[in-house]
Amino acid sequence: IELTTGMLATLFDFPYEDRRKLTFWSDMATASPEQVGAVGITEEERQQALMECLEVFTGLWKDREGKPDSDKLDLITLLSNGESTRDLDPMEYLGTLVLLIVGGNDTTRNSISGGVLALNENPAEYQKLRDDLSLIPNMVSEIIRWQTPLAHMRRTATQDTELGGKSIKKGDKVIMWYVSANRDETAIDRANEFLIDRPNVRRHRSFGWGAHFCIGSRIAEMQLRILWEEVMQRFSRVEVVGDPVRVRSTFVKGFEELGVRLHPMP
Repeated sequence: IELTTGMLATLFDFPYEDRRKLTFWSDMATASPEQVGAVGITEEERQQALMECLEVFTGLWKDREGKPDSDKLDLITLLSNGESTRDLDPMEYLGTLVLLIVGGNDTTRNSISGGVLALNENPAEYQKLRDDLSLIPNMVSEIIRWQTPLAHMRRTATQDTELGGKSIKKGDKVIMWYVSANRDETAIDRANEFLIDRPNVRRHRSFGWGAHFCIGSRIAEMQLRILWEEVMQRFSRVEVVGDPVRVRSTFVKGFEELGVRLHPMP
């Protein structure tokens, strides 16, 4: 959480001392009614939190609007001065912010935790990593495939069509299950195995595809790569202790808690 929140604060040029608000707003944006109730927050308070997010970022927008600076390439400056984005209405702006905050927070932090769990559940793969740290970039893609931190995405059909023998009408809502694609044994050999040296590993669908391909994919891969490079210099093992507590969500594949014990290098 600290890694992903700090990166978001940097990308937004958000006040660093307030960066944990980004995590809170991200959690509020994706929380199910059960999750909201579990932490003692009402739906009204959840909506208030999102409006606070909009208010704070609107202030940042106004401070940077009309002041493009070639040395200041944070996302808010780019949005407020971009030809195609400077006229966003408030709800479009909030939607864009939520997309960036959730996309830059939940997904990567849950891939980090999911990778720790996968290595513990597959000790032979953990040993491969210890024996050959050059596998880290490939392992990062396998972690992202294996975890698939966002399980699906909904789209709206723009025309009548037929897919897999099923009729889809214009305006129908359709769900694309990324997590299902990432376990498709007709497309991925040994799809239900976690293999950090898997060939063609970047063919996964966790980032989507086509026009809606994740704009933050390279940043996510970089964060995971650097994290594992640093972890492997410091610890012989990150041991999972106890059962993971998973997020109650059909959308976010993530963790509420993952207890670990760190074993320093001998």
